[in-house]
Amino acid sequence: MHIITVAGQEKDGAYSVVDDDGEEVLYIFVEEDDALRYAMQLEDMGYPEMHVIEVEDVVMIKTCEMHDHRYAIISPYDIVVPPDNARDFIK
Repeated sequence: MHIITVAGQEKDGAYSVVDDDGEEVLYIFVEEDDALRYAMQLEDMGYPEMHVIEVEDVVMIKTCEMHDHRYAIISPYDIVVPPDNARDFIK
């Protein structure tokens, strides 16, 4: 599985979106190609250079659950596009 970070700041956090409830949601992509496409879309919108990191699924999910952080597993069958508002961020 894969997450998106800012290039050079991988240890500072990962890209998240804010859902309709105002909660941060970490996107965890099953396929690297899907994460790369999403990262390119972010860069096209003016975000800094992004970096896709491979993560161990069990560890990432357990970490999110330990810190009570929402996450979404993005499968190859899901279609996600970056929101066009400023409610997403890297934390």
